Amino acid sequence: MTGQAMPAHGAFCWNELGTTDVEAAKKFYTELFGWKLKEGHVPAPMIYNEIMVNGEAVGGIYQMGPEFGGAPSHWMPYVAVDDVDASAKRVEELGGKVCVPPTDIPNVGRFSVINDPTGATLSILKLGGPHPE
Repeated sequence: MTGQAMPAHGAFCWNELGTTDVEAAKKFYTELFGWKLKEGHVPAPMIYNEIMVNGEAVGGIYQMGPEFGGAPSHWMPYVAVDDVDASAKRVEELGGKVCVPPTDIPNVGRFSVINDPTGATLSILKLGGPHPE
């Protein structure tokens, strides 16, 4: 999300693919959409590739490790919020569920994974700090 203005509260701002096979996913999506991928700066052993469209990072693809407990490959949309902690509290007040409590992502910001009352999953994100180049 380099070079972009901070997204407005409530705007979709990022998408990530967590996959059990990064190489197969990279091949599929680069051939399907013409995406360019850029290796992300994350601690080993995580593998992370930023999805680049017209020179802008619009999402990421990462290898899911054993901590995902056998979950299938999946896309995760991110919605920008002004305050992750306040938004997570509001999720519960509105009958949703906080699946991953507000957590800092070094050099990116703060996020939380939530379910709405129907069970749909998404992440909320407040960007803060420099985005790794």
